[in-house]
Amino acid sequence: KIRIFDLGKKKAFYDEFPHCVHLISNEREHLSSEALEAARICANKYMVKNCGKDGFHMRVRKHPYHVVRINKMLSCAGADRLQTGMRGAYGKPQGLVARVGIDDILFSIRVKEANVQHAIEA
Repeated sequence: KIRIFDLGKKKAFYDEFPHCVHLISNEREHLSSEALEAARICANKYMVKNCGKDGFHMRVRKHPYHVVRINKMLSCAGADRLQTGMRGAYGKPQGLVARVGIDDILFSIRVKEANVQHAIEA
């Protein structure tokens, strides 16, 4: 689960990091909280290695609120006596996802001009 949405130098004013790089989605999809967390960790590790921990400010702009549910089905012998098919098929919560549209901003990284290429790579 993703818990941290702000990374780097959080208290930096807008004039300290004048350049901003965005990661933008190009299709409608559901992004799981685990996928957002993995992307956050990877980008943060790259930025800390190349710019230092106070050389940038990164923000996760999408929050996973949408609950995905699953209606478990049995696939063993005699399963037809145990399950009810689609009757009462509400399902149990499986995880959280962020609903993402076209051109939605997923991540933003603010940096100085010298580190713009590192932010684009991250």
